[in-house]
Amino acid sequence: MIAQIPFWQRKRLSEMTPQEWESLCDGCGKCCLNKLEDIDTGEVYHTDLVCRYMDENTCQCTVYPERLEKVPGCTVLTPDTVSDYGWLPHTCAYRTLAEGRPLPDWHPLRSGSPDTVHEAGVSIRHKVIREDAVAEEDWEEHIIHWVL
Repeated sequence: MIAQIPFWQRKRLSEMTPQEWESLCDGCGKCCLNKLEDIDTGEVYHTDLVCRYMDENTCQCTVYPERLEKVPGCTVLTPDTVSDYGWLPHTCAYRTLAEGRPLPDWHPLRSGSPDTVHEAGVSIRHKVIREDAVAEEDWEEHIIHWVL
């Protein structure tokens, strides 16, 4: 019997069901880090400041179904917009597949465990500060370089 080829290897992003699409998220939480954009250059910088709705232990949004109402600027990834977000980390499964690269061994779809992203040190677990703990004028002091 031939093993079935996993959906992420046989489908384009635009062909995936909503459930398949959502399952691509590795749970790293990096897309929920606050970012600062240099007005002059357009360069985007990640900070170690995370959305107030992020569960810092699980790296999951605590208001995911209502996130767009609670955080109007929340990022919404779709097959059509993945390439618009050049700031997505190289490890992001959406970016990885859009660029034709294979999912890494630590990805939950490959490992079968949601913990491997944390065990591999890829997630934001224990590396972030809630955005509401820092005055916005001090966010520049929180620029990080470990995301990319």
